[in-house]
Amino acid sequence: MKKRRLIIILLLMTIALTGCWNRRELNELAIAVGFGVDKAGEQYRLSVQVVDPGEVAANKGGTRGRTPVTMYHITAPTIFEALRKMTTISPRKIYNSHLRILVIGEELAKQGIGEVLDFVSRDQEMRTDFYIVVARGQHTAEEALKILTPIEKIPANNLYQSLAASAKAWAPSTTVTLDQLIADLVSDGKQPVLTGLRINGNAHIGQTTTNIEKIDNAATLQYTGLAVFKEDKLIGWLNQNDSIGYNFILNNIKSTVGSLACPDGGNMVIEVIRSETKVKGFVEKGKPRVEVKSRIEANVGEMACQLDLTKTNNIAEIEKIASKRVQDLMNQTVSKVQKQYKVDIFGFGEAVHRANATTWKAWKKDWDVQFAKLPVDYKVEVKIRRLGTVSNSFLQEMNKD
Repeated sequence: MKKRRLIIILLLMTIALTGCWNRRELNELAIAVGFGVDKAGEQYRLSVQVVDPGEVAANKGGTRGRTPVTMYHITAPTIFEALRKMTTISPRKIYNSHLRILVIGEELAKQGIGEVLDFVSRDQEMRTDFYIVVARGQHTAEEALKILTPIEKIPANNLYQSLAASAKAWAPSTTVTLDQLIADLVSDGKQPVLTGLRINGNAHIGQTTTNIEKIDNAATLQYTGLAVFKEDKLIGWLNQNDSIGYNFILNNIKSTVGSLACPDGGNMVIEVIRSETKVKGFVEKGKPRVEVKSRIEANVGEMACQLDLTKTNNIAEIEKIASKRVQDLMNQTVSKVQKQYKVDIFGFGEAVHRANATTWKAWKKDWDVQFAKLPVDYKVEVKIRRLGTVSNSFLQEMNKD
């Protein structure tokens, strides 16, 4: 019995010691932080932004004047082949576990991103916490990843952190991870949306260190607009106001600011500090209907008009104006998508499904047809919580003279 126990213990120890059988040293890997995928004829052009450890890590000798990242790009019939084929130009095998951003070219997005997503979701090295965006306009995903950025040495990290910060502080932006995108693709009641990425300025200079050696950069990367998809194909874009309406409906707003027209002329700016939106579906007399309820808390951020904020009725007037503004943004966005794109990007189908699963079975096959004529009711309530460190602006006192 003692011998048997000893053998069992030795076997268990042997299993535990196999944890390093497939180890790979850091100096054998090329750590990828950004992927760009474009269409090249019938093939894919894969661009990979790889960290140069010697230029990023702090050391006594300092950097050697090279860029903090390098770019490898290659063309192949499939993404997986392109990644393996990249070993012919890279001295190390590409390591994908630290990927921060996946940029998809607009031309490819119009043809379909399904095969790209199949690869990144199937690869065991890939995590799902990276963001996915669409390179908008005439520039490709490859060109977007070549732009050197200030403050953040690694451009892919800059793109990741910029989108995360923008989604928290600016209503038109939103973050989409791999899990979220695939969930929308396979859902019967919701179509996907991705944030657009644009190069502003001189893209050629932006690829050189000259771009980060001056105060005013020759080229910058900017998130702008939301890409509307039907299944896995890009069919159009939402502008800034449409994107705000979309994010309010989807309850994506964490904080933002918005300009409102004052009753007697001029403008004021309010800061949204909290927002909660609920979408509820109904089936009435055999027809679907959706109700959108939004409750918003805000502060007064700027007052460039003659409005006495010490009076309660004026605060109520601001709340009324703000409520109508948000409701109009929601209504305009839904109306545009219903008429122009005819795809449910808001998840209204999912709300109707929750309301009546039996009736939904008859609608889900042609839900886009039902969505195009779906009545939507809006109820928005805005509450002003704070006026800032002052009530009325000193500008009013100056204008009295």
